[in-house]
Amino acid sequence: MATLPASLHVLILAAGASSRLGEPKQLVRLGGRPILHTMVTRAVALAGHAVTVVLGAHAQTLTPLLKHSPASIVVNRQWQEGLGSSIRLGVSRLPPACDAVLLLLADQIGVTADDLKRLASAWKGEDTVIAAGLYSGTVGVPAIFPRWCFSELMALRGDHGAKILLYRHADRVARVPMTSAALDVDTPDQLARLRRELEQPSGEIVVAQKGLNGAQVPDAPDPSASDLSLSN
Repeated sequence: MATLPASLHVLILAAGASSRLGEPKQLVRLGGRPILHTMVTRAVALAGHAVTVVLGAHAQTLTPLLKHSPASIVVNRQWQEGLGSSIRLGVSRLPPACDAVLLLLADQIGVTADDLKRLASAWKGEDTVIAAGLYSGTVGVPAIFPRWCFSELMALRGDHGAKILLYRHADRVARVPMTSAALDVDTPDQLARLRRELEQPSGEIVVAQKGLNGAQVPDAPDPSASDLSLSN
């Protein structure tokens, strides 16, 4: 486990129904392990017991998967409202001494423990800095939000994720190049492609480096725009 500069807690957002995939993506096995198990293991490598998994649509099925994990579990009964409800619930359960929260989507299977450590290094425990992954020409989760962002995270509604804060406070965002975070497991075609890549001799997942060179955070868009959602 890495030595963190301040009290950082990781929230893994895993409440979605995976309707486009047609099966719980959290249970999909890649590299011999369920996706959710892999992501929790990587988060624990960074933060130890300071990891909470927010379940929802498939909570009853997924809970046994984490039986032996040091991570805590909370269940979002309002998961159908959208991602905002999971973020609100997770932030409301953070320990009082928490200085910052790292938001991570349960299906960001390309994001490694080293990626999370690089994100924490960019944050450096500074209460004025937000650290976020830079990929596909923009910023997004995984991202670390210091305590002063908690009230804004608690105000999120519907399926709008935390990206709106990254636009709102663009001058405070430390951008960490992270092509791996662009990887999606939302459809059967995407899953089939991933499995083919994992069958290659290297066993590595390859993510195209698109839009990262010189990418800038654009002006704050309309908060109702669909690209503000960080869906799980």
